Amino acid sequence: HLELDYTREMMASLLLRDDARFPRKVLLIGLGAASLAKFLYRNCPLAKLTVVEIEPRVVAAARQFFKLPEDPLRLNIVIADGAQYIAGNDKTYDLILVDGYDADARPGELDMLPFYQMCRARLNHNGVLAVNLLGRSRGHQASVERIKTAFNERALALPACDSGNVIALATTGEKVEIPLHKLKEQALELKEKTSLNLSSALMRLEQAKSCLGGMLTI
Repeated sequence: HLELDYTREMMASLLLRDDARFPRKVLLIGLGAASLAKFLYRNCPLAKLTVVEIEPRVVAAARQFFKLPEDPLRLNIVIADGAQYIAGNDKTYDLILVDGYDADARPGELDMLPFYQMCRARLNHNGVLAVNLLGRSRGHQASVERIKTAFNERALALPACDSGNVIALATTGEKVEIPLHKLKEQALELKEKTSLNLSSALMRLEQAKSCLGGMLTI
């Protein structure tokens, strides 16, 4: 189960594509305690996951203390810099999750326009990017604008959760147009299957009036 608000809200990306096969190929940049990797491993059994983590000790801790699965057929752990990794190969993904920071909570290249442009280039048709925006001392808007620029304005920031994290979502391919009532129905179905509760995120999204005419459009 995902205990932290921001990890749950990164999984709102699963609501954006009404396709039972989504996602089949996932890239996670930043491992942390492996909560996102374990959630996807358990609840998306057809998905192949690649996790890029720059610090070997984080991987060791996830294996020793957080029960990171050992399954090279479905879970590939790469020790590398996330920006360099995505620039250095042409593999494509259905879903890219970015939650990478240095010891001082700075994202570095992972919050620059060229990186977001590379993410867009590495997404398959109807792909989704989810980014955890944390540690921006001057706010999150500049980061959101960079993502919008990279994705031709097809991006949206969820209202900040209690921890202060802001999750940005961006899409490629067919435009996402989902009525809020349909989004809530899909969230209930996802909760029944995975115990993931997104009701708070959807409530704040509605209260923020981010969905004109009751429609989520990305």
